[in-house]
Amino acid sequence: MGDSAVWVAVFTGGTAVLASWVTTLGNARAARVQAETSVQAQHRDRVRNSRRNAYLDLMEQAHATGELYWRVGDVYVQLTDQADRLARIEDIRTHLRNAFDALMRCVRVIVLEGPETVAQAARGVLGAAYEANSALWRVAEGEPQARERFDEAQERFRHRLEEFIEAAHAAVGTA
Repeated sequence: MGDSAVWVAVFTGGTAVLASWVTTLGNARAARVQAETSVQAQHRDRVRNSRRNAYLDLMEQAHATGELYWRVGDVYVQLTDQADRLARIEDIRTHLRNAFDALMRCVRVIVLEGPETVAQAARGVLGAAYEANSALWRVAEGEPQARERFDEAQERFRHRLEEFIEAAHAAVGTA
């Protein structure tokens, strides 16, 4: 009877050690999975915030560019003398060059950050701004129907900006 009690004690002790070892392995695995999940969540948050900030920067620069386009219309309303108009338009064009540089930088960041649908929409905004700026140059050169082409290009710019905002909204919502 003494031998069986020893064997039961040894078996019970061995079972306890084995159960403890299995529990430790399970706890270690759970801790590792939890840490990996936390790191992934933090990475997703950083990417989402980085993209969101890039999108907001582009919208801010596009707004500044759009304001300058809007001023062209004001020039035609406020000034009747052609020389005064052209001088004011040249002033606006100078400001637009600076705004275009900032807009281009924002688009490059978005192209880097992704996703491709938003990057493509950002390129569309930049292309429309380039087209509007070129049309405004033609206005400054006094080309016939240049003002109408500028107005059309300005409208395309606004439309491309709306498309970008929709794409950015969808991307931020799914990120």
